[in-house]
Amino acid sequence: MDKNQELKLTQMKNFVQKLGSTTEKYGDPTLERFLIARSMDPNKAAKMFVSWQKWRASFVPSGFIPDSEVIDQLEAKKIYLQGLSKDEFPVMIIKANKHYPAKDQPQFKKFVVHLLDKVIASGFKGKEIGNEKLIGVLDLHQICYKNVDARGLITGFQFLQAYYPERLAKLYILNMPWFFVSIWKMVSRFLEKATLEKVVIVSNEEEKNQFIREVGEEVLPEEFGGKAKLIAIQDVVLPSLED
Repeated sequence: MDKNQELKLTQMKNFVQKLGSTTEKYGDPTLERFLIARSMDPNKAAKMFVSWQKWRASFVPSGFIPDSEVIDQLEAKKIYLQGLSKDEFPVMIIKANKHYPAKDQPQFKKFVVHLLDKVIASGFKGKEIGNEKLIGVLDLHQICYKNVDARGLITGFQFLQAYYPERLAKLYILNMPWFFVSIWKMVSRFLEKATLEKVVIVSNEEEKNQFIREVGEEVLPEEFGGKAKLIAIQDVVLPSLED
């Protein structure tokens, strides 16, 4: 870490204290994510960090959201957790044709937190460092209008941006049908520039081959050109989640 970064981290820690909170439980890699998300502005990073702490304390008071609280969403078997990519990032696959817009938005938000927490935790090497990232794959194969959930997509991105800064390594969108293009344009207005830059729409054979190379055949299911079987997120057991 260079001197400038060290200075900004120290300033951020001081700002967090002035806001009546503390960074004691968190290592520098965690704080750096908030700094990067706020263009290395220590004051803005501190505000973002404190609002994240408050949100976490009220929304996830026990530290994680158990399967039992999101059972309806899990039963659809639309989220898969495939292991680690070539760059050691957990790979989450979303099958959009198994999703229907949620009637209960607070419940859906719990599901978003449940899956993001679990996917990130699956990348821990023993314990959390704080800078772990994930790869998302949004598969739009065979989606119909009834599966389209712009609000749900926006919620997912807003949670990533506000509460999981710098956790997204890449999001690949596969099999985008023509009617989804206008929906994606609308959704992408809610994305910060840094998030948009991490989204890759795979639309031809060359891009598909690059996607397979970047993620890795070992974790991608056969239908995407890999060698793995799909693994539903609820079938992945992570003891560290219960600690």
